[in-house]
Amino acid sequence: MTQVALVTGASSGFGRMIAEDLAAAGLIAYASMRETRGKNAETVAELASDAKQKGIDLRTVELDVQDQGSVDAAVAGIMLEHGSIDVLVHNVGHMVWGPAEAFTPEQLAQVYDINVLSTQRINRAVLPHMREARRGLLVWISSSSVAGGIPPLLGPYFAAKAGMDQLAACYARELAPFGIETAIVVPGAYIKGTNHFAHAGQPSNEARVHAYEAAWPANFADRMQQALAATNPPEADPTEIGRAVAAIVQQPFGRRPFRIVIDPADDGASVSFPVVDRVRAQFLHRIGFPELLHPAIN
Repeated sequence: MTQVALVTGASSGFGRMIAEDLAAAGLIAYASMRETRGKNAETVAELASDAKQKGIDLRTVELDVQDQGSVDAAVAGIMLEHGSIDVLVHNVGHMVWGPAEAFTPEQLAQVYDINVLSTQRINRAVLPHMREARRGLLVWISSSSVAGGIPPLLGPYFAAKAGMDQLAACYARELAPFGIETAIVVPGAYIKGTNHFAHAGQPSNEARVHAYEAAWPANFADRMQQALAATNPPEADPTEIGRAVAAIVQQPFGRRPFRIVIDPADDGASVSFPVVDRVRAQFLHRIGFPELLHPAIN
């Protein structure tokens, strides 16, 4: 039976690439996004045209990750049509740029809502079906910042991605007895081919922004962004994230990697994460639950 995949935040960037690559790999792939009849109507038309031209089953679905009703309706619609969601890709994310103090608590809460709480809303809609079927795959799109370099001006975003990564690791252990697999894909900071920096949110407290700018060296923020861009080699290709997700999905049950790091900027995550994950695995052995490291065969 053809597998069904749901990808969040798929109107552009990694999400769109992942949905396209999953469909090309033979899955029924749902690219979810907001405002399918509004600002994303053109994207919906483009994806439909691409699907027809390439002969793949790539569909779009209205889904606002910040609205539980929207999430529930999208998942219910897919379940009604297919009876299962076999792969769930947590991709949606929103970047912000600026001194941390200049963001209001409400702004930080919104960043956390999009990057972390959205995954909880979707899990609560999808996981009951996966648990009943006793199979499924969750793919979480994390960030190299969780265990790699942490430059200034991205604090709220990095904190949210770290929260999501920790949640993914905990979910992996809790879902293992149900035969549900977890794969965490860790991209580095791709400067080209995504809209992260172009659509980054800004702090609303301008007075505090100015206070920092007055104390910083000249053009500090601009030079910081240029320095980050310079870490990306010319051959850095964001499309490899979609291909990596498709490759994970196509691997047999029990053979899928728990985590892969794809970081052309080489910010250290590829060194740190293996250590962190090994320490966590050793702790599970220490407390007598090593079976939680692998999905159960049901």
